[in-house]
Amino acid sequence: MTLSVSTQVSPVGSKLIKNTDVGATASNDVTGTSGTIYTIEIDNTANGVDAAHFKIYDNASPTIGTTVPDWEFKIAVNQKRNIVCPGGLDFTNLSFACVTAGGTAGTTAPTSAVIVNLVTS
Repeated sequence: MTLSVSTQVSPVGSKLIKNTDVGATASNDVTGTSGTIYTIEIDNTANGVDAAHFKIYDNASPTIGTTVPDWEFKIAVNQKRNIVCPGGLDFTNLSFACVTAGGTAGTTAPTSAVIVNLVTS
């Protein structure tokens, strides 16, 4: 997993969170502080078989497959999705993962890397 968090100068958000291999292992408490998500870009173009379920948890250390996600986005095979949250999605502890099953269950990562970019404050 390659995860990076960088400071941004923007009227919308101040952090760009990029993970180039989101899978079934959670990226936990990635900002280290509370904030708001403004945009999410999920790239599932490397997966020709697996739909991806990108799950966001307002939890410092969720258990994937057991902890209920606070937000979930399904991305079809070979697709990229951009989600804009005009009012923002507020969080206390930002963690996320990507699996092949929707809902709470699911612990299997997509076959190929899923790339995620989030702009937060």
